[in-house]
Amino acid sequence: MAATNTAQSYGAAARAFHWLTALLMLSVIPLGLIANDLAHEIRRGTVTSQDEISRAVQLFSLHKTIGIAIFVTALARLLWALTQPRPVPLHPQRRLETLAAETAHWALYGALIIMPLSGWIHHAATDGYAPILWPLGQSLPLVPKSAALAEAFAHLHELAAWVLYAALAAHIAGALKHSVIDRDATMARMTRGTAAGQPGTGPSHLAPLLAAFALWGATVVIGLGLLTPAEPEEITQAPAARAADPETDPVAASDLPLWTVESGTLGIDVVQMGAAIAGSFAAWQADIAYDPEAAGPNKGTVDVTIDIASLTLGSVTSQAMSAEYFDADTHPTARFAAEIIEGDNGLEAQGTLSLKGTEEPVTLPFTLTIDGDTATMSGRTTLDRRAFGIGQSVSDAGTLGFDVTVSVELTANRAP
Repeated sequence: MAATNTAQSYGAAARAFHWLTALLMLSVIPLGLIANDLAHEIRRGTVTSQDEISRAVQLFSLHKTIGIAIFVTALARLLWALTQPRPVPLHPQRRLETLAAETAHWALYGALIIMPLSGWIHHAATDGYAPILWPLGQSLPLVPKSAALAEAFAHLHELAAWVLYAALAAHIAGALKHSVIDRDATMARMTRGTAAGQPGTGPSHLAPLLAAFALWGATVVIGLGLLTPAEPEEITQAPAARAADPETDPVAASDLPLWTVESGTLGIDVVQMGAAIAGSFAAWQADIAYDPEAAGPNKGTVDVTIDIASLTLGSVTSQAMSAEYFDADTHPTARFAAEIIEGDNGLEAQGTLSLKGTEEPVTLPFTLTIDGDTATMSGRTTLDRRAFGIGQSVSDAGTLGFDVTVSVELTANRAP
């Protein structure tokens, strides 16, 4: 059994590539459709159970893992095909039919490379959610973590799917026609390597190749052209401070120097299915009163208000806003009111975090550098999401970690 093609037959290697690709496609397409439908239900809040959420993550992981296998197989298949003679068509006199068949064939080659590659780039540009099960591929060289880039390639992946379905339908319809109506040796050539056709009767392959190339060029341009501006992942200018009320605002009631936040970031890190997901709040404000020379350990106060809906959390941002998690519609803001204490281990903000209708004591250790009237602060603490009723149905830490790391960095100026 020859591994290489001839002018009349497909070799064992080409046939193995063909049927392996078909098997992988029969697996990856339904996995993707089912996982996508389930993800839409989760985002709408109609599915909240831990079992269904875990199932969606597992389906997406399998879909991505098989997708990469398809990409590698298709790339090897294409490289092999470029080194091999293509068997002549069995009906060369049917020029339009032959052109359509060849174009569909090359369009399928493009689909098997562009579709999984676009999905892979989308995954690499996105933080967390449904990791690839191969021991590689969570990130790609030259692909940064970027919501805009991920959105662009998600659109391309979706558009490429429709081109794939059309090319696949045309390919299958042609195979059925050859088997049922023409009753020729087309299927026998691909299943058993049967030799058929007259050498030297095949048309040029250039026209269908160019047609498929134009089709995929348009698909890539249109797909990436659907790029929409992404929400900023971090603020460069803190929101303006709210008007102070001396009766209710501990900062306003203080005689300590006030500080105005000029820039900063407020981020969170979670672990889902073993993959780290980094997120940040784009809108928050902090009222600070602080005097490093104040007598006693209490050096000041801080009052932070956070806009929950401004959170970006990788590919699970929409899910995080649902009632099962942050419930942003019912609880649009969170607040951390604390005293700034100088202890043996350095500075800490000790106070209460009000989040999703729950109040819990929180201590935030931080470092502080003051240069004239400018202060630079960096702090980090760990919270248990269960204490605030976030993701209560997800009781398995392997699916969604219990610990949430909160980090803050800011630069503030002393108010005149």
